[in-house]
Amino acid sequence: MRMVQDLRRADPADTGVVARVARQLGVGVESLRTWVKQAEVDAGQRPGVSTEEHDELVQLRKEVKELRRANEILQAAASFFGAELDRRQRR
Repeated sequence: MRMVQDLRRADPADTGVVARVARQLGVGVESLRTWVKQAEVDAGQRPGVSTEEHDELVQLRKEVKELRRANEILQAAASFFGAELDRRQRR
């Protein structure tokens, strides 16, 4: 990523930088292009979701899923015990 950024600074008009660097490093062009874009987002040079924000979002979604599951379990238990209390009171 740093190689691409350095070469872009040296010659902003050069549009084949990513392809050249990818070939030199033996990685896919689109992979390198994606990594460069993400590095620019992380550095605040490009709009988008940073790696840190993405990781936090993944963690929060996981927590929400766990909390919803726990809530469903608690609601089922409350319904069960509520029905049991109702049944005992009717006797």
